Amino acid sequence: MNPYQQFVTETARLLKQARQQPLGGFPSFPRPVLAPNAPRILVFSPHPDDEVIIGGVALRLLRESGWRVVNVAVTLGSKKARQAGRLEELRACCQCIGFDLTLAGPSGLEGINPRRRQEDPAEWQSAVDIIAGILREQAPRAILFPHDQDWNSTHVGVHWLVRDALELLGPDFDCLTLETEFWGAMANPNLMVELTPEHLGDLITALTFHVGEVQRNPYHLTLPAWMIDNVRRGAELVGGQGGASPDFTYATLYRVRHWTAAGWNPLWTGGRTLPHTTRAGDLLSPR
Repeated sequence: MNPYQQFVTETARLLKQARQQPLGGFPSFPRPVLAPNAPRILVFSPHPDDEVIIGGVALRLLRESGWRVVNVAVTLGSKKARQAGRLEELRACCQCIGFDLTLAGPSGLEGINPRRRQEDPAEWQSAVDIIAGILREQAPRAILFPHDQDWNSTHVGVHWLVRDALELLGPDFDCLTLETEFWGAMANPNLMVELTPEHLGDLITALTFHVGEVQRNPYHLTLPAWMIDNVRRGAELVGGQGGASPDFTYATLYRVRHWTAAGWNPLWTGGRTLPHTTRAGDLLSPR
């Protein structure tokens, strides 16, 4: 058989076979003992499941450098009837992968989108104040949140929600910001983070705890293909046009900047790659 036909056929067979695997119910992965003053990275998740879809760098910081990962669930989705169920799935996912969890309000926030920001400034400001309070209380070294062109209206809304909150915090607050992508690709990421098969397998395992969502659309099974394509894109967008591709199989892309009272500043010139042989905390070291 033509080897490329065999490659494609075998990939399709494995994808079909994976649809028969169980969802949720797996034991939690070992979690390192964290120092009381461990640096924190906050993951501002537009929906339950985003925390592990884009959380590769957070997982590496937890395991390699002893950072505490706190998933901030900004919303519990727009379907009221599913919110309680999604919260239970989210708790199980975070327990499995080793992330702490906090909610932006008792049941998350509602109406987090650019239209609400424009048309209802008073309610929007109330949501901004909640996020600013979380940032003050947690004092993170770094945060993850979607970039401003991530297509989905809630993802874009969370970008502006976090950005507006950062602008409230004044001259004593600074942190690294890592913007993420899922629905819409970034034009100018500057960090490609390698994920080993173990990293990606663990993220997908945790993602299966969102049973109601992946039964509707088994997107957990397409994560490997997406992260393979991130290596293709990242080789040129991060490494430079015409650059050689690193020997990564899986990767996620981010845009890293330093937020200060003056706004965003570049953390480095050009792009960086983070292979699995380099500790994530060494790249995102104290300033």
